[in-house]
Amino acid sequence: MSDLFGYLFVGGVAAAVTAITTPLVAKFARQYGWMATPDERRSHPEPTPDVGGIAFFIALVVAIAVAWQMDRFDPLFRNNSELIGVIIAGLIIFVLGFVDDIHEVSAPMKVTGVVVAAIALVWFGVTMIYFRAPFVDVFVLSRDWVPLFTVLWLLGMTQAINLIDGLDGLAAGIVAIAATAFFIYSRHLGTNGLLSEPNIGPLVAIITVGICLGFLPYNFNPAKIFMGDSGALLLGLLFAVSTSVVGGRASPDVKSDGGQTYFFLAPLLIPLLVLGVPIIDVLFAIIRRTRSGVGFATADTGHLHHRLIKLGHGPRRAVVILWLWTALLSAFVLYPALSERSASLWPFLFLVALLGWFTRFNERFWASGLFKSKTQPAQPAQLAQPDAEPAVAPEVKPETRPEI
Repeated sequence: MSDLFGYLFVGGVAAAVTAITTPLVAKFARQYGWMATPDERRSHPEPTPDVGGIAFFIALVVAIAVAWQMDRFDPLFRNNSELIGVIIAGLIIFVLGFVDDIHEVSAPMKVTGVVVAAIALVWFGVTMIYFRAPFVDVFVLSRDWVPLFTVLWLLGMTQAINLIDGLDGLAAGIVAIAATAFFIYSRHLGTNGLLSEPNIGPLVAIITVGICLGFLPYNFNPAKIFMGDSGALLLGLLFAVSTSVVGGRASPDVKSDGGQTYFFLAPLLIPLLVLGVPIIDVLFAIIRRTRSGVGFATADTGHLHHRLIKLGHGPRRAVVILWLWTALLSAFVLYPALSERSASLWPFLFLVALLGWFTRFNERFWASGLFKSKTQPAQPAQLAQPDAEPAVAPEVKPETRPEI
């Protein structure tokens, strides 16, 4: 199948197109007033363009068009309309998010739009074949069940990424790490003949990585532009597509060297664990809002990134910490799937303990004197995304360490 260079080239095209078009999108957004303005729900200091999803969709179309012109990807296009379905579903969900960025859309309308995008995926065959109940059995999905599983998977992925988009650079970085991990895993399956071919999953995953990397320089704190719902929903769709056509099509009969059915190590668990941070955030949000008796779409300040801010981390450091947790979860779930020997969990347990300690007791770390500075601390004002509540700026004191 297609070699690694071809995938990296297409991913590089996606990154370059995103990097080139994002400043242009920001310029047009300012001209037409497509801005997120500071209010009781948004705490960034000045109006900021929030339609970065435009650049995402352009990069997606260009990257797929480039792949279409490359002979090594010919099997993905010959007698196969799945990538056309990805573009059409991406257009539907992008338009839904774009309208929400400008005028705001009700929660039921958002769900309806996601369902329509899922139906487009089903129509073009971008679906699972198998559903894997861990340590129970592998079930072949009938035509009656395919639409339901596609809708639920797409809803879960889009909401997870949309809700985690609460700090500058957070969602783009997490998706970049998760998609990279899943690309590595899907390539491993394909190389070892464990994945039904042709499969668009690795290509969609590397395009997702490229889009995120091209956008991050403009979105990291202090952000010059936000991805908005148009970008977050599109990233959710792309990750849902890549994970469903890989995890839902990996052979259920192939055994690993240890004799264990291969899917027990990965096809279901990897997409869930590499997005462990946003998925945990969604679960906590559901529990928190259910116990409070408020609607699921009601904004609050209980998300993981808000809690890190309350622990004393600056916006940048909070983002990096959540990136590190995502990378650690990705490495944890990839290592046993890719290793030819029995996996040792001790290095991961040590890293979990170390990162957990730093996450919770960061003040002791900084108070050790290793990182003291007379520079004024940065203000945590970039809790800029729609689900964020206004942050109260801390009192600025002289002779303090810098916020990272």
